[in-house]
Amino acid sequence: MKHKNVREVALDVLLAIDEKEAYSNLLLNQTIRSTRLPERDTGLLTELVYGTVQRRDTLDYYLQPFIKKSHKLQKWVRMLLRLSLYQMLYLDRIPDRAVIFEAVEIAKKRGHRGISSMVNGVLRAVQRDGVPSVDEIQGDVERLAVKTSHPYWLVKRWASQYGLQETEKICMANLTAPKQTARVNTVLATVDEVIAMLEEEGTEVERGELAEEAIRAKKGNLVDTKAFRNGYMTIQDESSMLVARALHPSEHERVLDSCAAPGGKSTHIAELMKRTGQVISLDVHEHKVKLIKQQAERLHLPNIAAYVLDSRQASQYFARESFDKILVDAPCSGFGVIRRKPDIKYAKNEKDLRELARLQLAILREVAPLLKRGGTIVYSTCTIDHDENEEVVAEFLRLHPEFTVDDTLSERLPEKVRPYVANGQLRLLPHYFDSDGFFIASLRKKV
Repeated sequence: MKHKNVREVALDVLLAIDEKEAYSNLLLNQTIRSTRLPERDTGLLTELVYGTVQRRDTLDYYLQPFIKKSHKLQKWVRMLLRLSLYQMLYLDRIPDRAVIFEAVEIAKKRGHRGISSMVNGVLRAVQRDGVPSVDEIQGDVERLAVKTSHPYWLVKRWASQYGLQETEKICMANLTAPKQTARVNTVLATVDEVIAMLEEEGTEVERGELAEEAIRAKKGNLVDTKAFRNGYMTIQDESSMLVARALHPSEHERVLDSCAAPGGKSTHIAELMKRTGQVISLDVHEHKVKLIKQQAERLHLPNIAAYVLDSRQASQYFARESFDKILVDAPCSGFGVIRRKPDIKYAKNEKDLRELARLQLAILREVAPLLKRGGTIVYSTCTIDHDENEEVVAEFLRLHPEFTVDDTLSERLPEKVRPYVANGQLRLLPHYFDSDGFFIASLRKKV
């Protein structure tokens, strides 16, 4: 049996993302594991899938003049045209003739002669005439939305929160490929020791920019190394590594991580506590709690106990004032990690944000009584939306006068990010340090 080539596999993945609303990163990883693509093709597959999803709306704008009766176009044909146009416009190393030939062959396989000649005609017309300019779009917000392939409502929302110039920087950063970063497990080895291990395995890495435990991959996949398998590091973005630093756990403390899966922050807290004390990690899904346990085991961290529990019911299971510190890394829209999960920007709407803000506040309010007096709650999200971040914190403080903002937060964070800390809160946008967009707030319970 002849195996599918990389473009056919990319088309299958793109259709599955669209139809099943599956996360692109998860589906892509599953596909790479299950297909027998040559290793050289897995990089191209990743590029094709992420690029086509990332630039979807821009590609549709470019295709519009070339497709008559576009509403009658079958989903797979539209997706094939997007995939092909992405290669023609954004991948210099693939000649147009090869892209068009492949597209026509796929169209012949999947459809009839009429479809393959239509695909051929559209792509040749694009090659001949070029695509329409985005500059022809009149409104600033709409032009930016199409140019960077972000939903209009989202660009408009960010423009009102950050201004148009800053919004453009956010949207442009979201189109760039993320770097693979890892956090060294300093319980087992120093950063320099792990860098030496990796280089011995043929993986090129450098120190991170923000977090002292961070390393960045320059060449090779960190997950495929012995150092990773043996627990010397865990994959985590540098912004995310600042959360445990903000919480600043001490040895022998009892810490609650109320929304813990897949365990990146729980394991970091456990490492900072040098395997002493106890980290209680909660998640509402059983399969995700399993991931936390697997992480803890791989990283040799016996001080983590993970349970399946909705943190909105935490007070039914834990005594009042029984934790020294609490982390609420709340479920959120994920708008800070669009470059890692490009489909997120199309999947959410403003109603979702309102519901998420209610959920975030409910979790904070539920766990607040479990904190000892003088203790710290850190509230964090991987989104950049004010309503899920600053507004949730403001509402929580209004309803809980026994809490106050923690002005010492910046002292626990790297010098580079201190200029972005205000009122006990840190907001990192994705273009600041080429990292994920993140929000961290530190709140103190009065003595």
